Amino acid sequence: MAKNKLKRFRENEGFSHLFQPSREEAQQAHPLKGKWHSVFFKNDNPIVLELACGNGDYAVGLAEKYPDKNFIGVDIKGARLWTGAKKSNEAGMKNVAFLRTQIELIENFFAENEVDEIWITFPDPQIKYKRAKHRLTHPLFLDRYRKFLKPEGVVHLKCDSEFLHGYTHGIIECLGCTVHEAYHDIYKQLLDHDPKNVLFTIKTYYEQKWLEEGKAITYIRFSLDDEPAK
Repeated sequence: MAKNKLKRFRENEGFSHLFQPSREEAQQAHPLKGKWHSVFFKNDNPIVLELACGNGDYAVGLAEKYPDKNFIGVDIKGARLWTGAKKSNEAGMKNVAFLRTQIELIENFFAENEVDEIWITFPDPQIKYKRAKHRLTHPLFLDRYRKFLKPEGVVHLKCDSEFLHGYTHGIIECLGCTVHEAYHDIYKQLLDHDPKNVLFTIKTYYEQKWLEEGKAITYIRFSLDDEPAK
């Protein structure tokens, strides 16, 4: 396993669409901040982030389905990012990139109004109270996202944790933001009505695992506006 990781780390260094700043570099504004459109993607298409992307299943899957959008998968695990980086590289995809960094530093990589959409797929729910501030939908993280997400932008949370789903729903309502959709079990509530929905046509490694174990998959889509939901 260690040899495989080292091999992946070496191969990661050769991917031009995988950015791996040091911790010190990540603590200051990245050279691409505010310039992802002009310098890297070289187009004005919307930018979509997948946070805690793991293997990058959603980032690559979305990039395949929506060639008119740009996708960036973010995670701290280089050995996992290798999977998505390698797959997208071999496919010659030009609308996908990966960023290896801690998500608590994410605001150093994107400028105001630079991101159109955020996906958070199967993150660690951090159930223990002392770990609350590490939940990717904790108000501290939402404040970070607000700094670069467009006012009309949306955040998607898809996970197997009813706890995190409920926590997020409550936080969004307390903050006076808008919940657009919320489902406790998308396969029971939505699949028959919309089987071609992106929620079903792209499955992460963990989603497939949880489905095999009979777990319900939850989903919530919300905005970070300051107006209460209607």
